[in-house]
Amino acid sequence: MKHISILVPKGAILGSIEGPRQVFTEANKALKSMGRPALFQVQLVGLSEQVSAAGGIYTIYTDVVADAVDDTDLIIIPALDGDLVETVENNKAFLPWIVKQHKRGAEVGSLCVGAFLLASTGLINGRQCATHWMAASAFKKMFPEVHLVQDKIITDEQGIYSSGGAFSYLNLILYLIEKYAGREVAVFMSKAFQIDIERRSQSPFVIFNGQKEHDDEQVMVAQEFIEQHLQDRITVDQLADMLALSRRNLERRFKKATANSIVEYMQRVKMEAAKLSLERTRENVTEVMYHVGYSDAKAFRTTFKRITGLSPLQYRSKYNRELVEEA
Repeated sequence: MKHISILVPKGAILGSIEGPRQVFTEANKALKSMGRPALFQVQLVGLSEQVSAAGGIYTIYTDVVADAVDDTDLIIIPALDGDLVETVENNKAFLPWIVKQHKRGAEVGSLCVGAFLLASTGLINGRQCATHWMAASAFKKMFPEVHLVQDKIITDEQGIYSSGGAFSYLNLILYLIEKYAGREVAVFMSKAFQIDIERRSQSPFVIFNGQKEHDDEQVMVAQEFIEQHLQDRITVDQLADMLALSRRNLERRFKKATANSIVEYMQRVKMEAAKLSLERTRENVTEVMYHVGYSDAKAFRTTFKRITGLSPLQYRSKYNRELVEEA
């Protein structure tokens, strides 16, 4: 029997508590239907017996308080709501308990921005972690010692797991069910809950807005110049000359301010514009490619797929409403 502790932090998102509880519980029923014993003992673990959620709209009644749990096999940290710095502070009493349980052999998994609470334990310093792409910049600033992987939906680092944004946490739950109960049960659960079991990347869902929450005015000028000259072939030397900076100084400051190299930033800005054209217009891929400053079709397709996880045609088929409706 695997003892699973689903944490109920203050400010937790209700769905990321109930979702895992329901899937693990239904997995027990599936196991019994296959003539196998139930495998998962699921408990909601809080710092108190009652925890309010959704701004007080709901009250979650926990099964047990953390201090009363001597041993557990898996800790699930759900997504958090509101100001993440404040929410982590409000739940810091969980941190020593999580660390203690992990030292005793418990595995730990975070869902979406629950990664902020996981990272606060220090357990993933130097390790990979995934979170919601919208929280990536804030996560990098708060936890520079953690290797954030923005494209992945699931990370598995020696018994510490994390998942990408929003409902992609269900893919991590299926991953854990497969690990503990086997492929057959995981496939059954994916069909029962209609979850795409093979989805491993959140890249197709990312919207690149450009990291502008910094106070480096010259870097901001460079960002805006890049965004206003999509069709042009801009070089790093050109930007450095324009700003009267050395190339090395500009590259260092740009990376510090945006968490992207200048070349990466230019590619992401161009690919975001290409995505919008593929979603909203009838332009063919070649027209879109030229409009964002590419003349080499292979280079455009390669860069687009690396950033989005899909080819331009696959992306257009997935997100262009007019094309979908015609089909």
